[in-house]
Amino acid sequence: MTRSLEALRRQARACHDCPLWANATQTVFGAGDPHAGVMLVGEQPGDEEDRKGLPFVGPAGRLLARALEAADVPREHLYVTNAVKHFKWQLRGKRRLHKTPAQREIDACHQWLQGEIEAVKPQVIVCLGATAAKAVIGKDFKVSTQRGRFVKSALAPHVFATFHPSALLRLRDAEEREAAFRQLVKDLSLIRKAIHPASRVAPAHP
Repeated sequence: MTRSLEALRRQARACHDCPLWANATQTVFGAGDPHAGVMLVGEQPGDEEDRKGLPFVGPAGRLLARALEAADVPREHLYVTNAVKHFKWQLRGKRRLHKTPAQREIDACHQWLQGEIEAVKPQVIVCLGATAAKAVIGKDFKVSTQRGRFVKSALAPHVFATFHPSALLRLRDAEEREAAFRQLVKDLSLIRKAIHPASRVAPAHP
């Protein structure tokens, strides 16, 4: 039986299936259009998301919003979530810095991601970054060499992966960052190609 997003959200708040809940402010569940044709899956909430309880509201989320606008994909018609629902961090000075989730933590959270996919029933799933790609596509998927290409999946008719916006924020060289942003926009344009097959959007390549 498919559970509603609200039921999943309530149940996820009480999840202690991995240790991450103990140091997180709260569970950060998905948000957006519950009947969206497109679901974006990121890695995990960041510091700002952990405090506000919403996905993609920090610096990476703002960059994602810019990229979606440039790709002519309205964010209000999307559902956005993360493969892991708690913020994994390490303290450096007074700052809580992101720490990559372990596979066991990704696996523990998969029940919630699977539930979201079953409830929303998206036509397109976009994996943002390696952790999301491992959770949705498979552990052997390499974003560095396979991004921007549709892959077969039982989860949705159209599935592909691209960079996580946070990866762009870590680039110090301005020209390199701008080139990566253009690649992200080109990849996100595949959303329109999937929803409107007649659209003349060229496939992205590494």
